[in-house]
Amino acid sequence: MSVKFEIENEASINDNNKSQVHNFQIRPTHNQKFNTHIAKEAIQETLHKYLKDKEYNQIQAEVLSTTIASEIKDRLKEQCLESRYKSMVQVVLGERHGAGTKVGARCIWDADTDTQASDKFLNETIFCVAVVFAVYFY
Repeated sequence: MSVKFEIENEASINDNNKSQVHNFQIRPTHNQKFNTHIAKEAIQETLHKYLKDKEYNQIQAEVLSTTIASEIKDRLKEQCLESRYKSMVQVVLGERHGAGTKVGARCIWDADTDTQASDKFLNETIFCVAVVFAVYFY
């Protein structure tokens, strides 16, 4: 019983000495929101940097798409990704033959805080679509 009393007594002393205000932010402020305009520019510049003079090569496609995704993610971390946002970059790279391609994605989404940015690149032999999903971490 004496141990219990000492713990309760310490807790009341600690509560009296420290008056902390816990401030937890559920939504990002206007300045903290993910900037889709900057993200779209970063995607567009990265796609042109890597693909403008390329011809489709099946062997290099996997490495190239991974490299593009990594650079886009790194650029977004530097430029417009606030620390509470978690991001995912998806790059679809393929050969242009005149056939159609459909790509889909699903996730749990909060329309007030979560967003996405995308851009595409086309030349004679390559099509590429890059999408960035930015999800605010509560």
